[in-house]
Amino acid sequence: MTKYSFLEPYTFEHAGVTIKNRVVIPPMTECMSFHDGTVTEDEIEYYRKHSGGAGMFITAVAYVNELGKGFEGELSIDDDKFIPGLTKLSSAIKKNGTKAVVQIFSAGRMSSTAILRGNQPVSASAVKAVRAGSEEPRPLTDAEIEQTIKDFGQAVRRAIEAGFDGAEIHGANTYLIQQFFSPHSNRRDDKWGGSVENRMNFPLAVIKECREIVEKYAKQPFILGYRISPEEIEKPGITFDQTLQFVDVLKDQPIDYLHVSMGDVWRKSLNDNTISESLNETIKKHLDGKVPLIVVGDVQTPADAAKATDAGFEMVGLGRQSLREPQWVQKVEHDDEGSIRYNISIDDLDELGIKKPFFDILMILSGPTGIPLSTSQNNNRDDANAALDHFLSGGE
Repeated sequence: MTKYSFLEPYTFEHAGVTIKNRVVIPPMTECMSFHDGTVTEDEIEYYRKHSGGAGMFITAVAYVNELGKGFEGELSIDDDKFIPGLTKLSSAIKKNGTKAVVQIFSAGRMSSTAILRGNQPVSASAVKAVRAGSEEPRPLTDAEIEQTIKDFGQAVRRAIEAGFDGAEIHGANTYLIQQFFSPHSNRRDDKWGGSVENRMNFPLAVIKECREIVEKYAKQPFILGYRISPEEIEKPGITFDQTLQFVDVLKDQPIDYLHVSMGDVWRKSLNDNTISESLNETIKKHLDGKVPLIVVGDVQTPADAAKATDAGFEMVGLGRQSLREPQWVQKVEHDDEGSIRYNISIDDLDELGIKKPFFDILMILSGPTGIPLSTSQNNNRDDANAALDHFLSGGE
């Protein structure tokens, strides 16, 4: 059997948690929760079917308070009443030693009055997102900001009580935490806005609160991660230089890993063609070995994953490919790479746990023809790429 570096275990030194390999399933939206955020049996079954191989599995995002909901069918972690369902979910993920991590967020302005049942979306400032159909949010008051920080902490407490091995703070993909760091969405002139340093205050306060909750409630080692998006295309928007300033601060925060959200592990800058090195390589240099890095994006074959971990990235995300092949890690371990599937047949959907509305999301977001379901058994990788290219609204 080929000895791949991504099959080696990894230990989070700060948390004292060891994962059995360096493959991570990143958070991917599946919209299978009930309308109120309660976990469904279909959702639990989906995670059960897709877990067990990777070292760590990060759930689709869960909102931390009522104003944080971003879409229908989204998981909630905003009340203790959800703990029993979340406990079932964590248990389903923790198959064969896979570590279960729940991602937590507030959508901020990336929501709507309809989704919030009549409430206006909120953000750092009253600035609409540059997207069709966006609504103007109202700025959070100082008291609401402080309460939101506490809400993130209480979400971590519930994750602990529900048996998760960790929580990932979602500071990426244009949601509320990123909105506070972004000069596009944050036009405040108080301590929460203005300079780059002030725009860091909200995410840093969330990290601090979450770590204090871990120290207070966790009876066993608990992982606390943080996710970022390195650039924005809006003008003004987050530049890569500003992100590196943030990374220089984050590396000294009480987090156990940094997770960079991109569609390609080796992507360079979207805005600056003078940058010749991949963004992840530069971020890793700035972390200076203090915080491990999870990279993600277009990792499908064992060679793709090995390229990332051989380059020194501590962990690699296996996103859309894990949808097609839940046994990806196991087949690599058993020297059976030839049986890895890179496409989806309509006959596979039940086996994969892909049910409505999950299937509808894939059909809508993967182009005018929807998922190009396989018509042969040739495992065409290009068809597989096209099938899921746009399925990542809260994930990879």
